[in-house]
Amino acid sequence: MLSSVQLGVYTALAGGPLDAKELASRLQLHPRGALDFFDTLVALGLLHREAGLYRNTPVTEQMLDRNKPSYVGGFMEMAEVRLYSQWGALTEALRTGKQQNEGKASGDTFADLYADPNRLKLFLAAMTGGSMKAAQAIAAQFPWRDYQTFADVGCAQGCLPVQVALAQPQLRGVGYDLPVVGPIFEEYVAGFGLQGRVTFQAGSFFDDPLPKADVIVMGHILHDWDLPTKHMLLRKACDALPVGGAVVVHEAIIDDARCQNVFGLLMSLNMLIETPGGFDFTGADCQGWMREAGFRHTRVEHLDGPNSMVVGIK
Repeated sequence: MLSSVQLGVYTALAGGPLDAKELASRLQLHPRGALDFFDTLVALGLLHREAGLYRNTPVTEQMLDRNKPSYVGGFMEMAEVRLYSQWGALTEALRTGKQQNEGKASGDTFADLYADPNRLKLFLAAMTGGSMKAAQAIAAQFPWRDYQTFADVGCAQGCLPVQVALAQPQLRGVGYDLPVVGPIFEEYVAGFGLQGRVTFQAGSFFDDPLPKADVIVMGHILHDWDLPTKHMLLRKACDALPVGGAVVVHEAIIDDARCQNVFGLLMSLNMLIETPGGFDFTGADCQGWMREAGFRHTRVEHLDGPNSMVVGIK
């Protein structure tokens, strides 16, 4: 599946059905493995085949055509280029407790990623692919009518601010990330015509205060860091919010019994491979950290699939 996304199978078929020879030619595939590859995708339910012609399923047509705004394949592209090989070192990570990715030598994954423009774009697009369904659920579920402004801390390409702004036209939002992310964020936001309501603010959440807003969102941010850093980020969020303001943490929150959310547990192992000290956590864990940071009320709400949000009210 990862190879099919990276090769652009579903984008090639978005224009209409193709036979194996034409599809292989468009994708520049060697004929030896092409037929088996396409038929494997049929067997996996990712393509349909009728009278020798291959076509997308309704789901792959919507979600995996790179030319559609609903495309979520960025995470799969990153998984193919980066994560697939790194997971081959899981045994080493379990034995040593050390990350196994391109930041293994330096210990700073994000510095290495953000220094390479091509890898940065791949990473930010992956964050959009991995966050789209959760962002749409947050845009619909959270009581936005009670607030006027929001800030997405570690905004990446801008998936969540865009989805919230599309669903809630009364809101104004800020995307907060390192300066190098700014042009990519602004291009993505402009593609939806939202540049008047969603703006970018450059900064480092280690060195600078967080933006002032009624709601602060952190999506797939806390799991990157060790426990002291998690505490620090939640305290900064509390400091930036007015009384009655809210922090929203959304992740693949692990169930409190730690035995059901397989994706959340695997994501925590991914943090072992990807970061020096990151780990995923349960809803009860996050609620406890929020209360320590100064939030009065907390709750956990399911979003979509393995994803949930933890909400804290100051």
